[in-house]
Amino acid sequence: MPLSEFMAAYPLAFVVAALVLGLVIGSFLNVVVWRLPKMLECDWRQQALDVLGLPPEAAVPTYNLMLPHSHCPQCAHRIRAWENIPLLSYLALRGRCSNCKAPISVRYPLTELACGVLSAFVAWHFGFGWTAAWVLVLSWGLLAMCLIDADHQLLPDVLVLPLLWLGLIVNSFGLFVPLQAAMWGAVTGYLLLYSVYWLFKLMTGKEGIGHGDFKLLALLGAWGGWQILPLTVLLSSLVGAVAGVILLRLKEAKTSTPIPFGPYLAIAGWIALLWGGQITGFYWQFVGFK
Repeated sequence: MPLSEFMAAYPLAFVVAALVLGLVIGSFLNVVVWRLPKMLECDWRQQALDVLGLPPEAAVPTYNLMLPHSHCPQCAHRIRAWENIPLLSYLALRGRCSNCKAPISVRYPLTELACGVLSAFVAWHFGFGWTAAWVLVLSWGLLAMCLIDADHQLLPDVLVLPLLWLGLIVNSFGLFVPLQAAMWGAVTGYLLLYSVYWLFKLMTGKEGIGHGDFKLLALLGAWGGWQILPLTVLLSSLVGAVAGVILLRLKEAKTSTPIPFGPYLAIAGWIALLWGGQITGFYWQFVGFK
């Protein structure tokens, strides 16, 4: 029996395969989240030197998603293959470097676990097929964006824009919505937050939302169409407001402290893509319109 037929015939096998794949992808996302912002910073610095007509910086060692090899930030011990198995290596090493015994951040296995569970859920929700495959790609990208935005208040174009175009491409085959709805979803998503940005800036003289958030909402609109945008904005605003107040209180920060909005948009958009119709239908039934 071909593998595709086996996965289709045995949904549990597909879910387990997605879980394992998600764990592996989660390990790679740890690298992306850590290194991509540094790579972009280096590129921006070189571009600034070019614009200013200044000599480029001295040659620096290669730094990308592949090189240098993963190593302990404390003692530079190179991570061996058996030390890089998702979840299992962290447990076997008891959360410490095998060489210097420095603690390893629990964030690494948590990211792997989150990616694995998310992947398994997508496989269970959609079943074996192209829809699950594309939503897995979207979910991995959104998870990486959430973590980067939480750390750096940054939504890299190198992640956002390819996924935006991919949403339009998959919907050219009508995967979630017709292409026309996807196109207007992207346009409306961008213009919606762009308008909010300028309105807030004209009223206060400050920037209340990042440019990356415009593109992220456009991305979500490209996948789910304009129909998911109201629910996405509503959910992200509600959760973001509550979480913002909690974070400000916990950190004793000021109201001017920047709080990333990307994670709330990404989570709300992902929920709206999967259950937007049911949530909206339940709301209208609740208020008595159905």
